[in-house]
Amino acid sequence: MESIYRKKYTVHVNDIDFKSQLKLSSLFVYLQDMATEHAYNIGVGRDALLTKYGIIWVLNRAVVEIIRHPVFKEEITIETWPEQPDKVLFNRNFLVYDKDGNIIIKAFSQWVVIDCETRKLRRSSILEESFPKVDRERPVSSVLNKIKPVGQLDLSYKKTVGYSDIDINEHLNNARYIDYIMDCFSMDLHKKYNARSIQIDYLHEALPGEVIQLYTDMSGIKDNFVYIEGINENTKATIFKAVLTLS
Repeated sequence: MESIYRKKYTVHVNDIDFKSQLKLSSLFVYLQDMATEHAYNIGVGRDALLTKYGIIWVLNRAVVEIIRHPVFKEEITIETWPEQPDKVLFNRNFLVYDKDGNIIIKAFSQWVVIDCETRKLRRSSILEESFPKVDRERPVSSVLNKIKPVGQLDLSYKKTVGYSDIDINEHLNNARYIDYIMDCFSMDLHKKYNARSIQIDYLHEALPGEVIQLYTDMSGIKDNFVYIEGINENTKATIFKAVLTLS
């Protein structure tokens, strides 16, 4: 059992944007990959939990702080480690290093387990497995307990969840939310700004065929932050809330 899991990645052409920088959604794919592999490594992978307990992992929250964006063909190293579970939450940390060992990205994720059939939340005590104890501080300190707009919400666009958006759990993949968010903004804004940090709270599942209304609050753009919210057009349930800071 590896208490801290490390893996090297090379930034490929399909992972970058028009600036030749690693897309934020591609970073989320890397982090998901790391979390999945380490969970299997310590005996709490999806297959084991589904077979033994009938539960699956679901991402509840993610926070990313970017010191520098990786670029095309750059080799980076990501390391991840879990915290000890509380009653319902499983926290996981990440650090991304360049080839010289400099930290260029810090990240934090919060997971829960739900019943595969009923989709209801289960307590962490359902797991008999233990998690490795890692004596390291959480690298991300700016985790907001509550995300909310400060001004007016305006509809940016609507998006229907399709086949290419869903994952093994048959719901919208966490990284695709990030693409939905980034598509709220014009190319001019993307040319002017870079993402410096993001916090996204995943509140409800989004399923194939459902239409998500993407709303933005741009009133904080002068202070380099934007609020984004996704709402199910049919049920009016809030699917996610996010705050993006810019540089």
